[in-house]
Amino acid sequence: MTDGSEPQQDDTYRAPVGSVDLKAFDEDGDSYEIRACHDCLPWYAEVVVVAGEVLVREWYAVGCPQFQELIRH
Repeated sequence: MTDGSEPQQDDTYRAPVGSVDLKAFDEDGDSYEIRACHDCLPWYAEVVVVAGEVLVREWYAVGCPQFQELIRH
């Protein structure tokens, strides 16, 4: 693209998805609030137990800016 704008990301229900596992509880044992992603339609979350730890697995469109930010860290 010559105008310097970013290409449009696929954020539809047909977009390829990826996941990230996040802690379900903070250091004090309080649960985190989960809010839906407003940048992609395929977002959803599930609770999983991995190696005895309760995690929240969030699924995003791989091109979603929120997902890209999470996997960078």
